[in-house]
Amino acid sequence: MMERTKVGRREFLTVGGMLAAAPLVSTSAMAAGQNSSPGAGPERATSTRRKLGMLEVSSIGLGVQNMSRTYQTTIPTRPEMIRIIRAAYDHGVTFFDSAEAYGPLEVERILGEGAQPFRDKVILATKFGWNIDPETGKRLPGLNSRPDHIKTAVEAMLKRLRTDRIDLLYQHRVDPNVPIEDVAGAIKDLKAQGKVLNWGLCEMGLGTLRRAHVELPVTAVQSEYSMLWRGPEAEVLPLCESLGIGFVPWSPLGVGFLTGAIDTETTYADGDIRKGETRFSKENLPANLALVTLLRAWAERKQSTPAQIALAWLLAQKPWIVPIPGTTQMAHMIENTGAMDVRFTPDEARELNAAVAAITVKGERLPPAVQAFSGVEAPPRLR
Repeated sequence: MMERTKVGRREFLTVGGMLAAAPLVSTSAMAAGQNSSPGAGPERATSTRRKLGMLEVSSIGLGVQNMSRTYQTTIPTRPEMIRIIRAAYDHGVTFFDSAEAYGPLEVERILGEGAQPFRDKVILATKFGWNIDPETGKRLPGLNSRPDHIKTAVEAMLKRLRTDRIDLLYQHRVDPNVPIEDVAGAIKDLKAQGKVLNWGLCEMGLGTLRRAHVELPVTAVQSEYSMLWRGPEAEVLPLCESLGIGFVPWSPLGVGFLTGAIDTETTYADGDIRKGETRFSKENLPANLALVTLLRAWAERKQSTPAQIALAWLLAQKPWIVPIPGTTQMAHMIENTGAMDVRFTPDEARELNAAVAAITVKGERLPPAVQAFSGVEAPPRLR
C-alpha cells in the first residue's frame, strides 16, 4: 500500500472536521455569494453547471471506477461507496462516470444502487468497448465494438444501472476492427429506442473523432488531462472546440500526485499503477514536484487546497471542460466538489497558466490502453 510521508493531502485543511460538514470555498467565491451548503444538490448556484454539447452537468463530476477495488487493490466497503455517491449529489454533483470494464460490471451495480433515489435528476455515463461477457464479466482478449455486442452490452448496463436509459455512452477505446461509422450506427439504433441519449469517445485519434461526429454528433470526449499530463492541449481540445464537443478529463488530479499526497519518500505496493510510471520514478519525481509546490502556493493564496486548485485550473481552461475526479473517501469527495467554488480572475488565470507552462514534466505515463482496463493490463487507478 502507498505510504504517505511528509506533507499529505489533508494537511492543507485548516480544520479537518469542518471538511466533512461542507465544501471549502475560496475567498472570491464567498464574496460572490456562492451557495456551498452540503444540501445544495441540484439547486446549487447555476455557475456550477456546465454544458457538454447540449447536456447540462455539474462542473465537477464523480468518477466511480475504484469503488469496487482501488488502484492499490484494496476492496472498499460497498455501503460507504453508496453513501459517498449520495453525498456527492447533496454537494451538487449531477454527473457520475462508470464503465462495464470497472469491476468488471460491479461498479455499474454500485452506481445504479447509489443513484437510484435521484436517478431522474442526474446524468449517468458509462462505457463499452472491451471484450467483456456482459453477463458474467469474463474478460476476453482485445476490444469488441461490433454493433451486436454493443447492443447486448447496453441491455446489461441498463439492468445494472437500474435505469431505462444511459445519458452518455462512450466507446471506451476505439476498436481497429470495426469502422467508427458502424459503431455510430449501433448508437443511432439505441438512441431511436430511447436507450441511449448521448454518445462520446475516449482516447481516440483526431480522424476517428471527425468521422464519428459526421456520422452522429458526439457529445463529449474523455481523455486523461491535468497539470501533470497536458497532451490534449495540442490538438484534441482545439478540435473539440471547433466541433462543439465537450471534454471530460479523467485522472484530473494526476493519480493523486497533484493533491500533495506523493513525495520523494513515497513507496508503492505491487499492483499500484504508479509504480510503473516513470513520471513517479525517483529520478523524475523531484523535478515534477515543482507542480505541487506551485499548487501549495496557490492553495494558500486562494484559501483552498492543492486538489481544488488543480481542478479549478482545469475548469478555467475552457467552459466546456468537466473533470471527473474519483475517490473512495468521503472527505476527498467533499474537498473535490469544493473546487466548483474556486474562482480565478483573468489575470490570475494567466499567471497560473504561465507558471504551469514553465514547468517541464519529466518521465512518461503508461499508454492509455494500459491504463484503461481495470485488472487486465493494469489495476484500477484514481480518476
